[in-house]
Amino acid sequence: MAFETVTGYCWPQSTAAGRPFSLHLSSAGGRPVAVEIARIGAERTVVWSGTVEAGDHPTPRDADSNGCDWPVAATITPGADWISGYYEVQLTIDVDGRTRRSHAFVVVRPPADSPNTILLQLTTNTWHAYNDFAGRNLYNGGTHASLQRPMARGYLFKPPGAGRRVTTTHPPDRDMNTHVGYLRLNHLSGWAGSAGFPDWEQPFLAWAERNGYGIDVVTNADLAEHPNIVHGYRLLLSVGHDEYWSGPMRDTVEGFVAAGGNVAFFSGNTSLWQVRLEEPVDGVASVMVGYKGRFKDDPVYDTDRIGELTSIWSDHLIGRPENHMTGVSFTRGGYHRIGKRVTNGAGGYTVFRPEHWMFEGTDIGYGDVLGASATAVGYECDGCEWTVVDGLPVPTGADGTPDDFEILAMVPVAHFTRTTAQRPPKPDEPSEIEFLSARVFGERSESAVKRIAAGQAMLGTFTSPGGGVVVTSGSTDWAHGLAGRDPQIEQITSNILDRLGSPGGGSIGAG
Repeated sequence: MAFETVTGYCWPQSTAAGRPFSLHLSSAGGRPVAVEIARIGAERTVVWSGTVEAGDHPTPRDADSNGCDWPVAATITPGADWISGYYEVQLTIDVDGRTRRSHAFVVVRPPADSPNTILLQLTTNTWHAYNDFAGRNLYNGGTHASLQRPMARGYLFKPPGAGRRVTTTHPPDRDMNTHVGYLRLNHLSGWAGSAGFPDWEQPFLAWAERNGYGIDVVTNADLAEHPNIVHGYRLLLSVGHDEYWSGPMRDTVEGFVAAGGNVAFFSGNTSLWQVRLEEPVDGVASVMVGYKGRFKDDPVYDTDRIGELTSIWSDHLIGRPENHMTGVSFTRGGYHRIGKRVTNGAGGYTVFRPEHWMFEGTDIGYGDVLGASATAVGYECDGCEWTVVDGLPVPTGADGTPDDFEILAMVPVAHFTRTTAQRPPKPDEPSEIEFLSARVFGERSESAVKRIAAGQAMLGTFTSPGGGVVVTSGSTDWAHGLAGRDPQIEQITSNILDRLGSPGGGSIGAG
């Protein structure tokens, strides 16, 4: 007998106080659904609860690309007390005395008069890229990811337990398959270690709110659909695994920095892939397009729209490497403490420039290791092409990294090869490092592959000509340094938020 449960999604995924959103549900046997909506921050605050009647609706075969098209089960209007944030929508039914539960989400955008000066954009594009509800995602054959479908198990809620992190923690786990076992034990998506709210944003926001920081929240798509939303903020944040960016998203962020706004990328693998948000429903894009390795099938390939190609941003055909925005790139980075890549690495950075203001109050010295106690460096990491001057690392700038980018600390990382990949490529497919070298250099020769084989995760910063300061952790796992209460990671994070998010400098990006 099929497993009987309840699933659902909200539309739109981002709203504002006073603006309704709809809840679309499918409940086994048409059972009534107990719905509880709670804002997730330092605490879980329930803002709405009730019982909703729902039908039992089939999942279309093409739901992964075209959505579920389930009817509206309820329409909910956030009140003025729904402050900006991520809202968990908990769905529960009773099946013969046994509880079945799943989760949806909605984000409440900040009001125009928000008193907060820091804005965090959730990595929702990346959640959708990995979401394999109904079958395909952008990693197993899909090129179009519908936003109008539930999230598979594990992206919005994860139970505690060994193996919850995809990164092998320090000291090493006894069993290198702990993470895979955790996913199977809890019946979660096999891709759920790579994306989702519980992995990075949830611990970051909990830490920030416990420490008195007021942070407003939006989705990736909001930066494209509401570009003026960044106006008035001092600091924009990216946290965790922020891999998929659209052109309008980049335009918004780069314009913000050019106007003097500050950005902290507490993230890794940041803006590796370009995607397009298309097919609006009620004025909101409902599909994310990403051809990735099949970029030649993208309708814009070999046209005058080649700049919108859904390949990596560092592709020589696009010519807009993410280094321009972040200072670093996954193409010069790789993996740390995952699978066969830097398996027993430090899990932290070696510090080279301890005199920088970011390290104030940490007692860090030259050569010290930062963040290893909590494995703050792990999973996917970004770096840049670099050389050595007077014994210190400096960027060459050849890959698009700004000349004034300061490498404060770094640690070795490496890309997956044909023999080290967690999911080995087929015989007729290039390995990851071969694909990256082909897109960056136009060839995947042995010499081209060698140029990016020795990567680094880099903690660094630069200042734009307009005065905007950009900081990058160069690692997805910085937030775990906060969750693990690493005192130096906490102090550095506070230094960044206090200095770059301070309201003292007035509005940034307005006009």
